[in-house]
Amino acid sequence: MPHINAAAALQISMLLFALPAQYFISQWYRTDSAERIQITERIIASWSISTRSYLSLGAWADRLKLWLAKTRNCLYVELLILHFRNWYYGENKTKSGDNEAKPHSYFGESTHAHSPKPEYIKFRVGQVIIYRRFGYSGVIVGWDVKANTPEEQLQPRYSPVKQDLKNTPHYRILINKANGFAKSTAYVPEEEITVIIGLEVHHPDMETYFSGYDGSKYIMQPWLKKLYPHD
Repeated sequence: MPHINAAAALQISMLLFALPAQYFISQWYRTDSAERIQITERIIASWSISTRSYLSLGAWADRLKLWLAKTRNCLYVELLILHFRNWYYGENKTKSGDNEAKPHSYFGESTHAHSPKPEYIKFRVGQVIIYRRFGYSGVIVGWDVKANTPEEQLQPRYSPVKQDLKNTPHYRILINKANGFAKSTAYVPEEEITVIIGLEVHHPDMETYFSGYDGSKYIMQPWLKKLYPHD
């Protein structure tokens, strides 16, 4: 196969561009000034859409997330989705200096099976809740038997009078976008949330975690059900 250097590639590109360019010029000169303005505006609009679709990191991030979500039957692929989402949206969690720290071991994102489930864990993955402190709604996507955060973040999360909350169950929440809240996820103690039935949650990651809604709770995807078999 002949080698194509940069100069040859540029020449080929210019040749491929020549035909549509000639067509545009011929169409442009056959019209009056008003039609020329309309044609030019359409070209600019098309270019703007193309740059947003193909030159935007966000657009490619959404495409990758959609593609990965379609292959959600594999637990490993689902974990890749979580890795990518956290990297893109700047939600990477600070790791402590402990060599035993593992990705997704904090904030209700542990990848080990939560079995058996302690009886004192009141709520389940897939339930829709209201966070009473700030008034937003969301859906539970994970839980820990007690606050599981990097040590340097644990103390500042709670006021002196609420230090006991550190040892109570905590839940990871996808925040309902319909509330207009700036954050997309939350990690909250059990005593500050209330379950609500009949409310659907809108969030870009819903299909990653759930396959549907039965009117009272969301149905977990198979990979998530493996992590929370008793919910």
